[in-house]
Amino acid sequence: MTLPTSPLADRIGVHVRAAGPGADPAVLLGLALRRNPRRAQLLVSRVLGKHMPTDPRLVRAAGLLLGGLVADALAGRGPRALPVDLLHAAVGGERSAAITLGLTAGAGRTAVDALVLGYAETATALGHCVAEALQCDHLHSTRRPVAGFATAGGFSEEHSHATEHLLLPADPDLLRGDRPLVLVDDELSTGRTVLNTITALHAAHPRERYVVATLVDARPDDALLGGVAALGARLDVVALCRAEVTVPADVHERAAEVRAGLADGSQWGGSTPTGSEQSHPAAPVRLAECGWPDGLPVGGRHGFLAEHHRALDAALPALARSLGAKPGENTLVLGTEELMALPLRLAQTLADAGCAVRFSTTTRSPAVVVDEPGYALRTGITFPAHDDPADGPGPRFAYNLGGPGSWDHVVVVVDPPADTPALRDGLLAALAPLTRRTTLVITP
Repeated sequence: MTLPTSPLADRIGVHVRAAGPGADPAVLLGLALRRNPRRAQLLVSRVLGKHMPTDPRLVRAAGLLLGGLVADALAGRGPRALPVDLLHAAVGGERSAAITLGLTAGAGRTAVDALVLGYAETATALGHCVAEALQCDHLHSTRRPVAGFATAGGFSEEHSHATEHLLLPADPDLLRGDRPLVLVDDELSTGRTVLNTITALHAAHPRERYVVATLVDARPDDALLGGVAALGARLDVVALCRAEVTVPADVHERAAEVRAGLADGSQWGGSTPTGSEQSHPAAPVRLAECGWPDGLPVGGRHGFLAEHHRALDAALPALARSLGAKPGENTLVLGTEELMALPLRLAQTLADAGCAVRFSTTTRSPAVVVDEPGYALRTGITFPAHDDPADGPGPRFAYNLGGPGSWDHVVVVVDPPADTPALRDGLLAALAPLTRRTTLVITP
């Protein structure tokens, strides 16, 4: 099946088709236009929780299913059959399918001695879920230097809006040794970023085995496998779906023409909710005061070890209750940029308790917003960065949050460096027209 498109997407001439077994990319993906000179198209995942609010049980289940495929690859057995019909039904909005998928996706997991590396910013929660399925250590890359943490490695993501990645483990030994390294990203388009990563890490800490886990494998060739083989290592690639992306040679010229038409207020103009002043939310919920376990990391920026998964599982019910979500309310749990894993697990815990919850995350990535049927980014808000980023101030975005009054309750989760006046004057003010009330949650 070919990916459904829109008049705008048709103008840039990008087409996506299924290219192998697994889930159907026409179900898992939508298509949008980036505001990025390096790559024109944006494949918008319906199971990632980044560009569109999604049932958190579905988001977590997709990561657990991907982790199961990794386990199969590392064990040398054929990949397990994916519950494709159930996955498709959950993406289509069937609540019972999302519940069943959430309950069964992680069944039969076995602890694996591996390190999972998730890519910032889109795959930080996805990597966490893969590591959860494997009950193993997790580290994600970051674009935020942190005082007191030495850089243990880095690499470049050539097509990204923000290209440089840092690795900042609290314990440098996390990257050492010869255990398998599992690299997790939401989309594998050419494999260049993965090859850059493996080449850099292999030079410092060579190992025999690598696995790449991705929601969508859209590589046009096997150059990635050859590049890793040239290092003397083995690479397996696992994915929930495989896709062929056809891009015309003049795609950047087409995209520039479309963006110019938008700027001129043409028929492609769409609509974007704008922020307004709001009364500030009630006193923030500080998770450190709500039973956060001593010594438990907030996420994988500095390493999240195998034993931490169990500690987080035990703490989640009490932490989720502190958010003040009510079963009768339409609630959005909104993570911020790289901070995805903990907001996802909080949202999933609320959903399991019977609350009506969707999960999404803000992003650095600028994209075209157009309110037309079939287009993947129908609404968006823009606001200033609020965490004093090392690469300087700039705009940030959140997509598909709807229009005025779309939510009864929005829960915004930030870490302490992002709890600034710019947060209140920017993101929280931009959210004000969309919700009756807002809860700000601050991690330890």
